[in-house]
Amino acid sequence: MLTGFKNFIMKGNVVDLAVAVVIGTAFGALVTAMVNKVLMPFIAGLVGSPNFDSFGKVDFNGNAIEFGVLLTAIVNFLLISAAIYFVVVMPMNLMIERRNRRLGIGQDVKKESAEDPQIALLTEIRDALKSRTS
Repeated sequence: MLTGFKNFIMKGNVVDLAVAVVIGTAFGALVTAMVNKVLMPFIAGLVGSPNFDSFGKVDFNGNAIEFGVLLTAIVNFLLISAAIYFVVVMPMNLMIERRNRRLGIGQDVKKESAEDPQIALLTEIRDALKSRTS
């Protein structure tokens, strides 16, 4: 019984998942700090308010409708998305592109697929069949 549990825990998938959760949590804290302590104060300096919660409050039959809360959530989403794109995705894509260029990966794939003799033959057959039916 304990051997089965040990085998389950020591599987790569479980360990990889645990590492991903820990790193994801730490990365979430990093992005939250960047948005809350860097980007939002910058926006507050430009606009005059760190959030838009008080913007667009409407009273409807005694119920408060707060459009500003939605606007704040949209701005936060866009800021977090931009932070992740510019801090993680874009640099990672550049690193992968440089590595692939250095290793010569992916450059010949387009040439080979365009010059593949089987594709050329199938294209000729298709064109010949089209000309017969026309």
